[in-house]
Amino acid sequence: MKYGSLIFEKKEYVALKSLLNLSKNLKEDTRKYSVKRLEAELQKALIDDEELVPHDVIRFNSVITVATDDGWENTFELVMPNDKNHQNNKVSVLTPMGSAVMGYAQNDVIDWEFPGGIKKLRIISVVQNKSNKQYQL
Repeated sequence: MKYGSLIFEKKEYVALKSLLNLSKNLKEDTRKYSVKRLEAELQKALIDDEELVPHDVIRFNSVITVATDDGWENTFELVMPNDKNHQNNKVSVLTPMGSAVMGYAQNDVIDWEFPGGIKKLRIISVVQNKSNKQYQL
């Protein structure tokens, strides 16, 4: 892990904790696992002011490119659940992919359980999309 722990901006951390509390009744095992793992990682995360969060840390509205060792690659924007839109490559933070990357940084490698099994994800790039920073639930 590039920075030694996950990093969250204070407002995003509060919004994420609220989302995780509201999602306690997920029925799908993989989603439930992803949410529980993210909750556990939040316990050890660094919470900081917005201006102190490194530019390559994945946040809400970041555009991320990830890849696996088997050649799969995907670019998407990480969003709040109400903003998800598969056609526009907007992935909710409460999906296994969204939970896997939140708070990590460019060049981090993550082992995460997805519906098809455990995958090793490499974060290829992180671009901040500042145009739509909203955290209301």
